[in-house]
Order: sequence, then structure tokens, then C-alpha cells
Amino acid sequence: MRMTGERRGGWSLARQLLVLQVIIVGVLVVAGALLAYLDVADRTEDSTREEVVSVALTIADSPAVVDAVEAREPSAVLQPFAERVRRDTGVDFITIMDTSGFRYTHPNPDRIGEKFLGHIEDALAGEVFTETYTGTLGPSVRAVVPVRDGDRIAALVSVGITLDAIAGQVRDRLVPLVLVALVTLAAGMTGTYLVSRRLDRQTHGLGPAELGRRLEYHEAILHTVREGLLLVDQAGRVTLCNDGARELLDLADDIEGKALGDLGLPAAMVASMAPDRTTRDEIHLTDRRVLVVNGTPVRSGNRAHGTVVTLRDHTDLQALTGELDSVRGFAESLRSQAHEAANRLHTVVSLVELGRYEEAVEFATAELALAQQLTDRVVDAVSEPVLAALLLGKAAEANERGAELVITPETEIDDAVLGGTLAPRDVVTILGNLIDNALDAAIEGGNAPKVFVTARTEDGALLLRVEDTGAGLAAGEVAFDRGWSTKADGRGLGLALVRQAVHRGNGTIEVSQGERGAVFAVRLPTALVST
Repeated sequence: MRMTGERRGGWSLARQLLVLQVIIVGVLVVAGALLAYLDVADRTEDSTREEVVSVALTIADSPAVVDAVEAREPSAVLQPFAERVRRDTGVDFITIMDTSGFRYTHPNPDRIGEKFLGHIEDALAGEVFTETYTGTLGPSVRAVVPVRDGDRIAALVSVGITLDAIAGQVRDRLVPLVLVALVTLAAGMTGTYLVSRRLDRQTHGLGPAELGRRLEYHEAILHTVREGLLLVDQAGRVTLCNDGARELLDLADDIEGKALGDLGLPAAMVASMAPDRTTRDEIHLTDRRVLVVNGTPVRSGNRAHGTVVTLRDHTDLQALTGELDSVRGFAESLRSQAHEAANRLHTVVSLVELGRYEEAVEFATAELALAQQLTDRVVDAVSEPVLAALLLGKAAEANERGAELVITPETEIDDAVLGGTLAPRDVVTILGNLIDNALDAAIEGGNAPKVFVTARTEDGALLLRVEDTGAGLAAGEVAFDRGWSTKADGRGLGLALVRQAVHRGNGTIEVSQGERGAVFAVRLPTALVST
């Protein structure tokens, strides 16, 4: 499902961020350039003030200036000197004046003898000061210093640089600043564009509203679906796990980021969730559940991102399937017995029609006694109705398959055995699957196949023991792994379900080699049964 309503009504998230970043970068660059310009201008003015003060002090300290001031025609000596220094230092004017402010020197000789335009009071008081003032050459930054002859102030010196000249210096320094700002702006814009393109690809051109809505849908789906969902990356680590998966796998809340092998899952299940592996409806068993596992690798172009794993709870369905198989077996047994009963009835009727009444009675009573003997034996030993029905059904099935189900004399179960937290369904699962496997092994083992069943309470525990006359079992615990089977077409699920039910009942199961064949012994503690 693709939702595009928000995209039609506005810009994508990437485009919005692009515009925002462009504005931010532009404002930052312009602000930086403006601050740099102001700093350059301020520094240029400060350096200008230092320069004019330095030149003015140098001139004021020259003995030639003091001597010239005392001469009859000071301008004749000081004007050439001041112009030479002005050209050498690059300042705009050097004015030497008397203490009344009348000029001895000026860049324009016509201004010599006129009154100096500016303030000289601080200099007459013996101080060095600077100011920005508009004189004959226009606005300028100037310094005014006293010329001393001993303790007496003999004259004043003013050195200045016009603001136009200072602005020219700032403009000269501004060109590289503007170039740097433009390069910075271009680099910022380019980087912003590339980041925006990448973000647009990663968000698939969706807008903020749609992204928010999809996140809400994502969270709602993860927390509401009962099926388990896992995302596994290429390194085999869990990157996402919903509530259903945690419940089905009995996992803690903080598994994201952990490797599959560290979750305590069966090895076969871990292998089915491996990256780049496609899994279709594989059945796996945990300690408490039967799960159907599906896994599909996720790729984007030529790049693999991991595997999406889904889990479905198959426990109840598997149990119902087992019960259905048992009912179907009972029905088949009843159908077979009805067919045999019809054959026997025809035989008795035929004997009666032939006048062989004694043979007819003898034949009928012999068959009835044989069937009643088996029923009486099971009912007397096992008063628990669920187990009794299971054993009678399995006995009929064994008889139909040409085998014999033997209830050992030690068997004794009353109707108060099952209860507590151990469900009758689990006992049917354990005993039914053990008998089915034993029948298969006994029939494959050769002549006169038999299966011996013992069910009783022993040392405070419920003991279920099944022995067959087959070739035996050398695989040991491997027989309980999912997928193990002695038959070429077997799915290897029966014994795995047995182990799961035993584990669920906190019991134990042992496999050994008896005198006749393989022996399976299950013990369930009395804490889980009522005797």
C-alpha cells in the first residue's frame, strides 16, 4: 500500500530540509562575511591610528624640527622635510604648526600659514591624542602630538590619513574575504544538496506527515499482530523484534542488537533464520511451542540488507492434528472391526444354515472372548479413561497392522492420576507418539512384532515405558531432534513433540536398549500430577 496524499499537498522532507539548510548556510555565510568585514574595518582603523601616532611622534622627536621651529623662516626648512616624510610613510598629510595652530607645513603649499582645522587643546597640555575630523583634505583619522624643547612645548605635529584612503585599504582586504565567502557558500550549498539527495532516496520522497503516519502504522502493526516478526541483518544480529516474536520465543525485551546464536534458540531454528537464506513453512520446536518459520532475504538493488523472519504458532494446530489422527485411527479401527465382525457374522449365519449349531456357538464365543479379554485387561489396569481409550485404540491399530500391543502386568493407573498442570493432551502426545514409533520399529524388525507398554506410578512419579521388538535405537538423544527419523519419508516430528511435552511437564526421558529392542522411559514428577 502506497500513500501519497501528503506528498501531493506539500514538499517532501528532503526538500524542506534542503530549503532550510540553504537558508541557514546562506545566513551563516553572509553573517560571517559581514562580521569579518566589520572586523577588517575596525582593525584597519586601529592600525591607522597606531601608524599616524608613530609617524607623528617620530617627527616630534626629531631635533631638526625643534631647530627649524626656532628659525626665522620655519616653513622653508620644515615643508620639504614634511613632504619627504609624507611620501616615505604613505600618510596623507603632515602638518607642523606653532602653539597657536598656524601651519608651517601642508600638502597644499597655499594652505601654509592658515589656521589648523582640528583640536589641539590636549596636545598643548602635553598629551598625545587621535581624532577623526574633517579638514581641508576631507574626513581623516589624525594624531596630534606636542614638540618639546626641554620642558617647553615649542610646536605641534599632526599626521593624518583620510577616510577615503582607509576605505581603499578595506576594499583591498575585502576582495579575498568575498572570494572565501563565495567558495564557502558554494561548498555549503553543494554539500547540502548532496545530503538532501541522499535523504530523499532514503525517505523515498515522503513528507514529514506521511513519515509520521507510517511510523504510527509501523508501531501499531508490530504491537498488535500475533505473528512473530524478526529482522536479522547480514551479521546475524537481531535489529527488530515485535511483541509476538518475544512471546513465541520466550525472549527478553532487550534482544535487539544480539546475535541469533545468543538467544538460546534451537540450532536448527537459528540456521533457518540465517541471512540470505529463504525458508518456507519450516516447522521447528522450542521448549513449549511448535512454530512455523518463514524467512525471506531483503535486497535493495545489489545490496543485501538481511532477512525478514515470520513466526506462526502451530502448537494448538499440531495438537489438534494429533488428536484428529487419533480419532481417525479409532474410526479406521472401528471400520476394520466392523468389517471383521460382518465376516464373522456371515460365518456364524452360514454355520447355522448348515445345521452346525455347536460349531457356530463355539466360533462366536471364542471371538467374543478374545476381544473381551483385551478390553478387560486394559480397563482393569487403566481406569483413567483418556489413557484407556488411547491404549484400546492403539491395540486395535496394532492388531490391524499385524502386530500386538501388550499391556504389561505392572501397568496400573487409576482415574486420579492426571491433573495439576499436566494436561491429558500431553500424556496422549507422549504415549501415543512413543507407541506409534515403537509399532513402526517392531513391524520393520521382523516376525511376531510386539510392543510392550507399562504405565504406573513409581517413587512419586508417573512412569510411561514403551519397549518394542525392533532392531533397537543407537542414536540416543539425537532421535529427539527435529527432523530425525528412521524412515526415509518420515518428517521426524513425533519424538520431538514427545521431548517438548516432557520438558513442558518438567519430566525426564531415557532411551536404552532392552532385551527385546529399544526402550523409552518417561518420568513425570508428582508435583505435576495428582495421585
